[in-house]
Amino acid sequence: MRGRTPFAVLVVALLSAGLLGLLMLNTALNEGSFTLARLKKQTTEATDRQQTLQQQIAEQSAPDALEQRARALGMVPGGDPAFLNPDGTVTGTAKPAQDKPPVPRPSSADPSASASASGSGAPAAEPTADPTASGSASGSAQPGAGASPADPGIDLAPAPPASPSAGAQR
Repeated sequence: MRGRTPFAVLVVALLSAGLLGLLMLNTALNEGSFTLARLKKQTTEATDRQQTLQQQIAEQSAPDALEQRARALGMVPGGDPAFLNPDGTVTGTAKPAQDKPPVPRPSSADPSASASASGSGAPAAEPTADPTASGSASGSAQPGAGASPADPGIDLAPAPPASPSAGAQR
């Protein structure tokens, strides 16, 4: 009996130490997985924030947004510049910048503009007081028909489509 007791105590102590070590290892692994999940969530949130900020920068860097902010600060387009050559001669004529009125946009309230835009000899539809409330195809087909009051009124025509031969030459 005396010979078996120390052996039994040793086996129980080794098994207890093994179970305790296994429990600590499992706890450390679970803690690591929770940390990993938290860090993945933070990474996703940071990526979403970065994309939102990049989109805001792109929107604020657009030419029309830059022009609106410049006009709000009282700036006007510069016009033709004069250049100083290395030999001291001046090319061009310097003039002070002058503010020009914005380019008028065709609206659905102007029946002659919509009749000429449609290209048909038929009279244009009866204009409404609110061009955004009409909802007709002629009102939505015109660029700038739903312009806001803060819009400076500049209407740029879309670029013509590139010819197939121009793309092949590159």
